Amino acid sequence: MKIIMDVDLDSTLGCGQAHRWHKTDDSWQGVLGDEVITLTQTDDGFICEGTDNENLILDYFRSDDDLDAIYSDISSKDSFVKELVNNCKGMRILNQPHWECIATYIIATNANVKRIGAMVESVCREFGRDIGGRYSFPTPEEIVSKKERICNCRLGYRESRFIEFAEKVYNGEFDPDSLENLPYGECITELLKIKGVGPKVADCIALFSYGHLNAFPIDARIENVLRDIYGMEGSYRKLSKFAFEKFGEYAGYAQEFLYHSEFIESQTQAGSEQPNSTS
Repeated sequence: MKIIMDVDLDSTLGCGQAHRWHKTDDSWQGVLGDEVITLTQTDDGFICEGTDNENLILDYFRSDDDLDAIYSDISSKDSFVKELVNNCKGMRILNQPHWECIATYIIATNANVKRIGAMVESVCREFGRDIGGRYSFPTPEEIVSKKERICNCRLGYRESRFIEFAEKVYNGEFDPDSLENLPYGECITELLKIKGVGPKVADCIALFSYGHLNAFPIDARIENVLRDIYGMEGSYRKLSKFAFEKFGEYAGYAQEFLYHSEFIESQTQAGSEQPNSTS
């Protein structure tokens, strides 16, 4: 299936928004629902294999986002972000399933991108269903029914939080879909009630699953950017206020460009520090 879309797969799938995509040669493989999806970049979009559900793909990549308008908006507000946008056209915010996104980001606390991916895959192998070489993201019921096996996933202190959340969703104490139409502030308030979800994780979920494009997740990497580029330091609330006032309704897109630039730089530095394989 050919998808015509303004998108750059490498920056969109490779910068830590979602953690089930892996690149091999020229293609990205991931899991959406019960389907193993392979995407290959083209000049005007990508080739999609593994599903015939075009709406699933369009929704996941937020095809209705007007990238030209969004890029123009955030570029007009900051010359540094403008330069990043010009160097990375086609990066999109994803629209991830609510339950999966919240559960993933509970696992993701205080871990780097590689570690998060490994933990998520271990959970899928332990509790999900084999769908042909990959595993589905487990439902709350699948987790609760075999929760004694969580120790096999090596989540550390995250284990109890992950199981507790699965139990609450399974028992109907928390419905991830109930947050779908809430305003940003109310959505964040409800997310912060979940054990293991702090302000940064709540903003990640609000941005990557509930479509609040004004959310501006702030981790250590973004803190460094705000300090080094904009001279801003302080509490999470202070930095969030600054980001929203500066970038407005598309602050989340600005954040992704800032994060992506720092992520690429950190990867480049890490690679240069590796011992020479011939030495």
